[in-house]
Amino acid sequence: MIATSLELRQAFVRYFSTRGHTVVPSGPLIPQADPTLLFTNAGMNQFKGVFLGEESRPYSRAVSIQKCMRAGGKHNDLENVGFTRRHHTFFEMLGNFSFGDYFKEEAIAFGWEFLTQIAGLPADRLWVTVFREDQEAYDLWHTRMGIPESRLVRLDETDNFWQMGETGPCGPCSEILIDQGEAFGCGRSTCAVGCDCDRYLEIWNLVFMQFDRDPGGTLNPLPRPSIDTGMGLERLAAVTQGVTSNYDSDVFSPILERIGKSIGQGYGASPTADRSMRVIADHLRAMTFLITEGVLPSNEGRGYVLRRIMRRASRHGRLLGMEQEFLYDLVSSVVDHMDSVYPDLRSMKDMVSEIVQGEETRFIGTLEQALPLLNQILTEAKQQGGQILEGEAVFKLYDTYGFPLDLVEDAAREEGLAVDHVGYQQALEAQRDRARKTARFNQEDSRSELVQALERFPLTQFVGYAHQEGRGRLLALVKDQHVVKEAKQGETVECVLETTPFYPEGGGQVGDQGTLVGPSARIVVHDTTKLAKGWVLHKGQVIEGSVQIGDVLTATVQGQLRQSTARNHTATHLLHAALREILGPHVKQHGSLVAPNRLRFDFSHFKGLTTRNIEEIEGLVNEQIRRNLPVKVEEMGIQDALGRGALAFFGDKYGDQVRVVEMGSFSQELCGGTHCARTGDVGLFRIVSEGGIAAGIRRIEALSGEGAVAQTQHQEAEWRELAAVLKAGPNEVVEKAKKLVGTLRDTERELERVKHKMLDQQGAGREASIRVIGGIPILIQRIDGLTIQELRTVSDKVRHKVSSGLLVLGSVKEGKVSLLVIVAKEQTHKIPAGKVAQHAAQLVGGSGGGRPDMAQAGGNQPEKLDEALQSVYDYVASHIGALKEE
Repeated sequence: MIATSLELRQAFVRYFSTRGHTVVPSGPLIPQADPTLLFTNAGMNQFKGVFLGEESRPYSRAVSIQKCMRAGGKHNDLENVGFTRRHHTFFEMLGNFSFGDYFKEEAIAFGWEFLTQIAGLPADRLWVTVFREDQEAYDLWHTRMGIPESRLVRLDETDNFWQMGETGPCGPCSEILIDQGEAFGCGRSTCAVGCDCDRYLEIWNLVFMQFDRDPGGTLNPLPRPSIDTGMGLERLAAVTQGVTSNYDSDVFSPILERIGKSIGQGYGASPTADRSMRVIADHLRAMTFLITEGVLPSNEGRGYVLRRIMRRASRHGRLLGMEQEFLYDLVSSVVDHMDSVYPDLRSMKDMVSEIVQGEETRFIGTLEQALPLLNQILTEAKQQGGQILEGEAVFKLYDTYGFPLDLVEDAAREEGLAVDHVGYQQALEAQRDRARKTARFNQEDSRSELVQALERFPLTQFVGYAHQEGRGRLLALVKDQHVVKEAKQGETVECVLETTPFYPEGGGQVGDQGTLVGPSARIVVHDTTKLAKGWVLHKGQVIEGSVQIGDVLTATVQGQLRQSTARNHTATHLLHAALREILGPHVKQHGSLVAPNRLRFDFSHFKGLTTRNIEEIEGLVNEQIRRNLPVKVEEMGIQDALGRGALAFFGDKYGDQVRVVEMGSFSQELCGGTHCARTGDVGLFRIVSEGGIAAGIRRIEALSGEGAVAQTQHQEAEWRELAAVLKAGPNEVVEKAKKLVGTLRDTERELERVKHKMLDQQGAGREASIRVIGGIPILIQRIDGLTIQELRTVSDKVRHKVSSGLLVLGSVKEGKVSLLVIVAKEQTHKIPAGKVAQHAAQLVGGSGGGRPDMAQAGGNQPEKLDEALQSVYDYVASHIGALKEE
């Protein structure tokens, strides 16, 4: 009896090698010269060229134990790892292959003999499935191997037609399963082979490789029908060792034992802890093998998958109480257990540990910042009774902190929640669009002469929170995208100072305006921005004298504009807090604009605001303004700020130290912008508009201070003017307007009634205009002044007159011709409406077409309408029986 996984490896290879199979070492996890695969995900990957007839090998039979990864692309088991007994990212696949040598009969015999005679599995507990159309395989199992029909099941493509990817080798397959007993089942009366539960566990998949699927989906016969089989070592070990889970087998037990010692808790003590330990054990194997093969954590491709795996393991360590780096120390558990089979693991152990530790260190900072926000999202979703986490919020968590989607899915799954994948993808695509639009600027920015010139200088020191005037030396000067030493009157420039009170555009707030005055120059600054690395750019025009590098300039912010901007920024914070209080804590900022003359705030909410909502929000903001709360600003650590309840926004990135803006107990946010000293300085707040800009995203535009006062005065002036027009007092305007609107609607309904009556009259009569040609009654009528829709209305009134024939209506309105053709269904084979419409349209300088029983046309030569209508008689007479729709 085989006792260990190592003995299984040896027995499998020995069995097939003694039957003419060449032992082929595992191929790499990174597919060689195969752009269709992210990772090797099956034993046959390294033989793909052989199956396709593109290459040859000195053997026609092979046996291998292949390293595989299923954590990206079409085959992706990542999200299931830890939650099931049998899913893994990294695993080993036992396989035997025939390249045009033997086919179904031998493959089936080999599989059955190995499992029953070598691995020792009980034959009476083994079941077999075949593709529903594969009668040959069915007969081989039943007649040759003696499998009773009661344990032989036909399944469809989903279960029994295998393919490596969207394209490539494929074919029908036959699976060998073991009945593990009712204890492993789902308990449903319908539980049978094909059920998702673990009772009927797939052991071995025999693929009868017959086709190559091309990009168009066509199945092309392979040059030589071949065999590809795959059997997971982890699953086979569990079954042969009589344990209930792959993780209970000796493939994982040594690794889980080391994890248990690391966390101070043995495997099997707690279902919740066990799940996290399974994730860590699986992911340790994956990261160790991937890094050994040269994959490094990154933000794209295979490196991104590795990073996701490492961060998922790190998060589960945090769930087990591991606050510091620990994975790197467990890499040796994988090496010690598997280096006898894969010797290269030993030589790479130290490097793998170092890389894992570096990634862990980086992610711990991410976890410390992101987990409180993730927990907040989860808590709010549960409090609201929802079952879905908003996709936009999940994406922002990733975009801001690099917190992967699958980790959020894990956390949500643990809380009985799901993630809105559609919303997440939409947010991702929106971000990519923004990135594409700014890529050119950022690329030029990062490579410009300016950045090179500034590399030797410290970043610009911003003093604008405390001062609106300051002095700073001119470090760099840009004119026409080039760094220059001097600029003269009339020239447009960008100036970089070592110190500035000018706030650069950021966090939704526009940049300051003002002046720069030097020894012999005066520059008017119309915008202020920041380079990616942190230098502040003052964009403006030299209006007096000239300026040179090294000049000390007095920088003065335009105070009135700064104060107006500050009012709007403080009002934005009050608005955000009011929205959350009135609509609910699900409201989150999704963008903003803070300018001197207006503010704009985008936020998450599932429906439009009512008039009452807007009034309540506006009223609450103005209440806080009247309370004249002090606006306190304090710098602190990010964790301290989040612990105090400060709102952090997914769209912004934060350092270790953050700036918290607090307005009493009403509002507390992380913010780098400028604000009023007290909320009373805002003066007045008015909402101008509210509407949707995307699924689940609303936008409010508003005014504060002088702008809000001016808006109020303007609306009052319009109200007085409206009252004068209506000849009503200010208090009577609404009632008077309602009466006028009611009268207008009554008038419109009466006009519509009269119009339909006229159409009825126009369409009635004229029996003499009906002509019969070849036994087909034809009615042709011209009624000017009607649209095509109105012609349809007329047709409903008169078509009964030629219910078994042809009706043609024509009209001229505003110089345009409209034609409508209706043909009885029994006549469409003789005179299809589309052909008649095309004929008439040609004569009025237009085109037409439609269904055989109804068509329409238009033209721009109204003077030829009569001619076109009359020509229909002759056209029908000469084409009866000859017309057919094309």
